[in-house]
Amino acid sequence: MLVALVTAAAMAVVPSVNSPQELQKGLDGVVAIGALAEVRDGGQVWRGSSGVAELGSSRKVPVAGRFRAGSITKTFVATVVLQLVAEQRIRLDDSVERWLPGVVPNGANITVRQLLNHTSGLYDFKDTLPMPPSPDFYALQYRTWTAAEQIERALAHPPVFDTPGSQYDYSNTNYLLVGEIIEKVTGRTYAEEIERRLIRLLRLHGTTLPGTSPYIKGPHPHGYVPKDGGLVDFTELNPTLFGAAGDMISTTRDLNRFFAALLGGHLLPARLLDAMKTPGTPNGRYGLGLSWHDTACKVRVYGNDGDALAYQAYSFATEDTRRQVTVAVTPHLPDNPDASVDAFIDRVIC
Repeated sequence: MLVALVTAAAMAVVPSVNSPQELQKGLDGVVAIGALAEVRDGGQVWRGSSGVAELGSSRKVPVAGRFRAGSITKTFVATVVLQLVAEQRIRLDDSVERWLPGVVPNGANITVRQLLNHTSGLYDFKDTLPMPPSPDFYALQYRTWTAAEQIERALAHPPVFDTPGSQYDYSNTNYLLVGEIIEKVTGRTYAEEIERRLIRLLRLHGTTLPGTSPYIKGPHPHGYVPKDGGLVDFTELNPTLFGAAGDMISTTRDLNRFFAALLGGHLLPARLLDAMKTPGTPNGRYGLGLSWHDTACKVRVYGNDGDALAYQAYSFATEDTRRQVTVAVTPHLPDNPDASVDAFIDRVIC
């Protein structure tokens, strides 16, 4: 059973359509070991959590806790690239070969835009790695990877389709390459550029790109992966496993703050924010590091979600940013929390 927690922070006034009690009930319905959320409606905020922070204890999930944000990192990386486009330091239609000569076969025919919107056709490095419950997976917990290693593993496989730009196929390899391009353009790592351009600017005090550190500093729930028919604590993990494709640690507050700034037009010129919202293929749901879907009441929300093995995160906002919801969970694998999180997001938005 999930153990509900409503703190003083969670008792902030919210619209009557989403009372604190209703929001808490909705969060309690998320299928997970633990969950935490922040809901914003205009200037009104609700924060809450549910479940336990650690299996075998009754310790509650910290409402302001930190978690691995997974592929939400990609939206930060894409924002940096688009700021560089605005500064005329790079073009979306530049080839990969232009910035990383000799690295990618057919790189002359793959553009930065196609990396960002996952239409490059490049094989996903994630699919070259063992995953739980494979015994080989657990040896990777503290291993340090370089982007070059991961890219090389991916490029040992043929593309999943032949013509770049013709299809959508999600590949984490794309963002490892984008991270390398950011460093070529700026002389600084993607993490340094995110820190300099976004984290400091927006005062995202709970957000870090931890490099090789396996720890989540500050209050946080524990995360778990399957092993031997049960679950094993995998809170500690060398995040170079994900790199620029998903190594960020954040909070619900920080992610809502970031997406409010991004979608509110405070980080990019309008033409580039529009480009971010443009799908890479007709009728697609993924643009330049940004995804979207229509809720049960047909209101479209923009944002991203992320899977970091022992943590899953979801952050979405209406286009006018009036309503926002960020949810992070420690999933009770192999159960998938997506459907129950979607139901919570629908409750908030609709």
